[in-house]
Amino acid sequence: MSISVVYWSGTGNTQAMAEAVAEGIKEAGADADVIDVGNADAAALASENAFALGCPSMGAEQLEESEMEPFVEELEPLVSGKKILLFGAYGWGDGEWMRDWADRMKNAGAVLVREEGVIANETPDDDALSECRAAGKDLAADA
Repeated sequence: MSISVVYWSGTGNTQAMAEAVAEGIKEAGADADVIDVGNADAAALASENAFALGCPSMGAEQLEESEMEPFVEELEPLVSGKKILLFGAYGWGDGEWMRDWADRMKNAGAVLVREEGVIANETPDDDALSECRAAGKDLAADA
């Protein structure tokens, strides 16, 4: 069984978080595929029972608009009953983009591994990366 970790990253911070999530998935005994959103397929992802999505906060606390937002829009009607982990880095604000994204996925019927996602301010520190690994383990636990 392989669990996909799909992300968009501009500076590498969210990519580092994606790799830590994948480490946790592997520590739990599952395989992990880390995929840049530009190479991801929403229909294929929706065939998995569990997956992770990562995107930093952009603009006025929103998802990245050219690749991640359209992908999430395509995926949204397909997530009911899926176990999802959301994560991402931010540089300003208080994480509103993640709360909005989490609410959006819950309203679409997804089961979130972390109620408000895993967020890191700027470059993820050891605590944030540890939380990503722990969340990856939890994602793989019941997948």
